[in-house]
Amino acid sequence: MSLLSRHRSRIAVTLIPLVFALLHAVGVMPIGVLQRLDDIIYDARLRWTMPRTLDERIVIVDIDEKSLAEVGRWPWGRNHLAELVDELFERQKAALVGFDVVFAEPDDSSGLKQLRRLAQAELKDQPGFADRLNQLQGTLDYDATFARSLRQRPVVLGYYFTSDRDGRTSGLLPEPVMQRESLRGRPIKVTSWNGYGSNIEQLAKAAPMSGFFNMIVGPDGVVRSVPLLAEYGDRYYESLALAMFRVLQGMPSVEPAFPPEQFLPRSYQGLEAIRLRLGQKTLSIPVAEGVTTLVPFRGPGGVAGGSFKYLSAADVLAKRLAPGQLQGKIVLVGTTAPGLLDLRVTPVGEAYAGVETHANLISGLLDGRIPVKPDYALGYDVVILVLAGLALAFALPLLSASRAVLVSLVVLAVVVGLNSWLYLGAGLVLPLAAALVMTLTAFALNMSYGYFVESRGKRELANLFGTYVPPELVDEMVKDPDSYTMTAKSKELTVMFCDMRGFTTMSEKMEPTQLQALLNTVFNRLTDLIRSNRGTIDKYMGDCVMAFWGAPVDIPDHAHLAVKTAMEMASAVRKVNEEHRAQGTPEIGIGIGLSTGTMCVGDMGSDVRRSYTVIGDAVNLGSRLEGLSKVYGVDIVASETTRKLSPEFAWQELDRVRVKGRKESVAIFWPVAPANRLDAAALNELKIWAAFLKAYRGQDWDQCDVLMLNLQRMNAKKYLYELYSERVASLRLLPIDPGWDGATNFETK
Repeated sequence: MSLLSRHRSRIAVTLIPLVFALLHAVGVMPIGVLQRLDDIIYDARLRWTMPRTLDERIVIVDIDEKSLAEVGRWPWGRNHLAELVDELFERQKAALVGFDVVFAEPDDSSGLKQLRRLAQAELKDQPGFADRLNQLQGTLDYDATFARSLRQRPVVLGYYFTSDRDGRTSGLLPEPVMQRESLRGRPIKVTSWNGYGSNIEQLAKAAPMSGFFNMIVGPDGVVRSVPLLAEYGDRYYESLALAMFRVLQGMPSVEPAFPPEQFLPRSYQGLEAIRLRLGQKTLSIPVAEGVTTLVPFRGPGGVAGGSFKYLSAADVLAKRLAPGQLQGKIVLVGTTAPGLLDLRVTPVGEAYAGVETHANLISGLLDGRIPVKPDYALGYDVVILVLAGLALAFALPLLSASRAVLVSLVVLAVVVGLNSWLYLGAGLVLPLAAALVMTLTAFALNMSYGYFVESRGKRELANLFGTYVPPELVDEMVKDPDSYTMTAKSKELTVMFCDMRGFTTMSEKMEPTQLQALLNTVFNRLTDLIRSNRGTIDKYMGDCVMAFWGAPVDIPDHAHLAVKTAMEMASAVRKVNEEHRAQGTPEIGIGIGLSTGTMCVGDMGSDVRRSYTVIGDAVNLGSRLEGLSKVYGVDIVASETTRKLSPEFAWQELDRVRVKGRKESVAIFWPVAPANRLDAAALNELKIWAAFLKAYRGQDWDQCDVLMLNLQRMNAKKYLYELYSERVASLRLLPIDPGWDGATNFETK
């Protein structure tokens, strides 16, 4: 208790996120960002868990671009739709057909209406015209033709509800599936509209089963759910997917399923499920607020999505399908043509066909695979928030930073794990964003309070590094002192060895003080470049400097920065030599070795003298590579690992070498230039060089001579080409060695 009392201010700070999260959860102060984050989490989890398999029970007959090109622009004459229905039932033996299309206007495309007008006006005295018209009107009345094809067949038509100021209506609604009396006086909140656009009476009576195809568009414009029932004029109508599912189940009745009254008052506005009853058999479909259900998407959607088989309506009409190919199938007729405006944004695709959304819901209903956000989601969210928030508030102030991180991660893991288990195991979609953000924010506030108020002394450790590393890196370390330690550890770093050449000769001609001034001038320039690129200077050894990247501060692109620094150092030395030539003083050379790998880094040495340094095999390799730079006539030699981690540069492979102390050969490289600055001639030269190395390692000396001739024409002064020309000449005199791996051995350091 004394500990808690001492940290009461820190506990209070940690509880602040819990208060805001609870206000959001209960709806007192909704936070839009959290709702959006919940949607993002749901979308991501849905994509990860989709079955991505083909449901062979359902087929989509697509009024696609091909169909519009062959049959004509939409809407088609209903004689074509009659042919489509006849083909699906008579020749293909489909079990059920649903139309994600509304037929809201009479079809006058046959010209029958105009012919009747002519028969009553200009041509009424034309002998035989009226009689011939009476003979033809049976075939020219396309609505009647379509109605005949629908009659006595398992067909479900589509229609839509609207909400506008005038409450417009058109067409004939089907019979409702439920009356208000079924709700027993409860104020159930159901998705409602004040208008509709349904099918013309002639078609609606021919196919009395219809369902609305409206969807729920979220605040972000994404379709995640559809209403199973909709309210219009105190009556309740079913969706297209539910209507088709009921046909498949033998037309059970629809009843509301209420939550237990002992847990919720009668004023509660939600349903637990809708119940389908057929005799003694019942089936419950869980629903969320507004009697909606989440769409159980199977895959990314579309013809290539792999969830449902798509058939072009043109192919069906042209009888290109073998007879009986759709026998026993559920067929949905809809469109993916962009011009017909039935593409929606969904969690699994930004141009998702509305017809496939209904197919997914039918598939989920058939499999009993319907995710649902239950009516107790709010209570679940509150309980999780309270438990997690109090655990963090009373535990974090008492723990060290590392243990506080561990506890916070455990809380996050429990919250996410429980939520995911309920989703995967029971199909429950429960809030997660508030608990996640509350946990992270509570941890951040707790650590921030501890850092600014309670942990000033801890920053002294980071200040110790000022003895070893640049002050600019110390500034970063002070921001999070607990993350740094002098203790040795292994990590991937990049080390550089840089040697100045020519000082021995210069020392014979210059006074010691002059030589010292010159050496200091050069080292100052090179040191500034290392520090400006976030490098740590390890030590100076005579006319050599050693540096490394990636510690004590983590630098993900340590290899890139080391290569960039090396190239800038080589350029700086060239500028120094320009000054020397102008002054008449001797020029200096530079050799740089770069190696990337796992190294041991930390405070090492004796009680008398210690330093923050690196050791390891990769460090030794870097030292060896620096010595090889003069062998190959280049200023920079890098290991293969350094090259792989620095793809921003164009590289020329120098050789495969076996240095002293290593049994395995390593490839070594020279950075030519930044890759985006390489011209066509340089690229061509590198390609020819790569071909030369291949021939060299294959001991094809004739091919080597041809390629080397081209290389020397391109760059006659390059020492590397002279070196390899001499090697080829020497090796040509020896017999072919089948055991040769193309590597060059170096026995000295």
